[in-house]
Amino acid sequence: MSRKFLVAIAILVAFGVGIYAYLGGFSGPTVSVTTSEPLLLAGQAFEGTVKDDAFGNAFRKAAELRDSEEMGGVLGNVYYNNPESKSDSIKAFIGLVIQDSTINLPEGYELLRVPGGREVVRAEIEAHYMVAPGKLYEAIFDHAKDNKLQLQDFYVEWFPTDREAVVEVPVKQ
Repeated sequence: MSRKFLVAIAILVAFGVGIYAYLGGFSGPTVSVTTSEPLLLAGQAFEGTVKDDAFGNAFRKAAELRDSEEMGGVLGNVYYNNPESKSDSIKAFIGLVIQDSTINLPEGYELLRVPGGREVVRAEIEAHYMVAPGKLYEAIFDHAKDNKLQLQDFYVEWFPTDREAVVEVPVKQ
């Protein structure tokens, strides 16, 4: 191989590593067992495959509403089955975590109240929302396994900023 080719490959690899680092790919999550706070989500239910256009459209609509600041919320989702499983089927509620239940909801949106006061495994990370969920779910499952905790099939995730992510999963009692 020529020296120029090796230099070009090294530059591409360095660029890729730099982007991954910038997105928070090397950040580690913090995991704790705590008591959940109540959350209020405005969004839309989805049931189907992750390849379904409606799944991606639900995320895009939530992102557009967040960007418009019309509702004053942050991206948030509830999954009723493990979003990290090998299954292609998902049951979810996709939208925004909001503070005000009296706001006018966009067409197709409804409110979902997530009760507080439950024992949950909570993971947080400072990383872009594109890389954060995979790291958080892995950390939660590892923590549950290491501490012999059984988790419910109810996953709440929200993104306070583009560079923060939180996932909570209730512990089975």
